[in-house]
Amino acid sequence: MAITLNNGFKMPIIGLGVWRMEGKEIRDLITNSIKLGYRHFDCAADYKNETEVGEALAEAVKTGLVKREDLFITTKLWNSDHGHVVEACKDSLKKLQLDYLDLYLVHFPVATKHTGVGATDSALDDDGVLDIDTTISLETTWHAMEDLVSLGLARSIGISNYDIFLTRDCLAYSKVKPAVNQIETHPYFQRESLVKFCQKHGICVTAHTPLGGAEANTEWFGTVSVLDDPVLKGLTEKYKKTVAQIVLRWGIQRNTVVIPKSSKVERLKENFEVLDFELSKEDMDLLKELDRNYRTNQPAKFWGINLYA
Repeated sequence: MAITLNNGFKMPIIGLGVWRMEGKEIRDLITNSIKLGYRHFDCAADYKNETEVGEALAEAVKTGLVKREDLFITTKLWNSDHGHVVEACKDSLKKLQLDYLDLYLVHFPVATKHTGVGATDSALDDDGVLDIDTTISLETTWHAMEDLVSLGLARSIGISNYDIFLTRDCLAYSKVKPAVNQIETHPYFQRESLVKFCQKHGICVTAHTPLGGAEANTEWFGTVSVLDDPVLKGLTEKYKKTVAQIVLRWGIQRNTVVIPKSSKVERLKENFEVLDFELSKEDMDLLKELDRNYRTNQPAKFWGINLYA
């Protein structure tokens, strides 16, 4: 099952996010996920594992497990490389052992101090606050992103963590429209206005953290997991599905792409088995009532500044 982007390319509606995946485990995870049916992999320079991902993908293609043209590979421009877009993209392509990306995203709508192409550092100033570069506009960054399409380095380009205001601006100044906006969204953080705005203007929404970050974000940020919600647990018997499967299905029925992360084969399999059932309208309405406007991904912990304030 796939969503057709505004440029005609198709994006699988379920993908595997590789954030916080350690180098040694990546090869087996990617191999196993391809065997399970995954074709969409969500990467980023900042995850610091593109080399390992590239090795795993190259091996899968070389051994005939999958064809390159059947894969959909996303990676992202880090904040410190906004002034070096083409170089950063080429660096990611080299690490991933690819000739082109299916999708390249601006990871965050902020340029920070450049620390070397592909270094993906988040330099802090003397006060321990993210060293933001005020000389590079998002419009400048986007026009450099557009060059990637004409150069054949990326088939599609998009944005990530953009709100309605920034998305609207990007639509206004773009020659190549953003194909995707990747945002945190899950039953506790539904962001209905942003999702509808993007979809109205032909921008596909990808849900990163579609399960609310679960145990990982609880550990990192001290947030509450949506997977523990009693309403969601109450639906598991009705559908004979896990809470995670119900939440992912909810995301799919909103016409959003979901990219859950898991390092366990059984969870990979479970997360992929969400196309054989459908939530009723009543239950979709029930889940709508769970919204808390509750963000679980909190980079302010590392940056000394809340960019969402």
